Amino acid sequence: MRCLIIAAGRGSRLAHRFPLKPLAPLAGTPLIERIMSLAAGQGVGEFVIVGGYRYRELERFVGEAAARLRVSATVIENTDWQRENGHSVLAARESLPGDFVLLMADHLFAGAALGVALRAALDPGQAALVVDFRIAGHPTVDLDDVTKVRVRDGRILDIGKRLPTFNAFDTGIFRCTPGVFPALEESMRRGDGSLSGGMRILAQSGDALALDGGNRFWIDVDDERAFALAEDLLAGNRLH
Repeated sequence: MRCLIIAAGRGSRLAHRFPLKPLAPLAGTPLIERIMSLAAGQGVGEFVIVGGYRYRELERFVGEAAARLRVSATVIENTDWQRENGHSVLAARESLPGDFVLLMADHLFAGAALGVALRAALDPGQAALVVDFRIAGHPTVDLDDVTKVRVRDGRILDIGKRLPTFNAFDTGIFRCTPGVFPALEESMRRGDGSLSGGMRILAQSGDALALDGGNRFWIDVDDERAFALAEDLLAGNRLH
């Protein structure tokens, strides 16, 4: 199983900590190396990483991290890195001929949450998202920024940051077949270049699945508050 990690953006809200967000040291270890290590701990041995902003720095670091972790890694440049994240997924298309897991370079999670995606059984053309049903009083979620999901009977009906009605959160952990690529292209033709847009296209045909993360830990390390919280949880070994 290959693992795609989207790491193309600048991360302007944390630029004061480190100029390249995926390399920002969280409790002493750069974010992207933490993500790679978590995935390697679940048996992933091959990574495809899409960079953009300060691409050469990311490429150099990922090569060093892969050697430390004893995994293989290919780094691909997305020259359209300032556009929505679906463009980064499409940039990796030729390197992902089969099923893969898809992660964000700034989403930290318990390894067992990724295990849910790795064990999922998908039919051709489908994609799945690990969701969190704890929508009331979630300990790590910024409700104004999190991507919301409406789920029924294990299938995603809708997804987006501004959903008026939802019953789950997007954890940033996906399991995809190559069917995600034409869905992204269709979404882009409709004016939405986001990964969520591609999932909405799949949802229309019932091919977007929701996987219950089982209340396992995850956090979107997207701003100063989340960064400090993640460091505190790491220091207390409370990432469960």
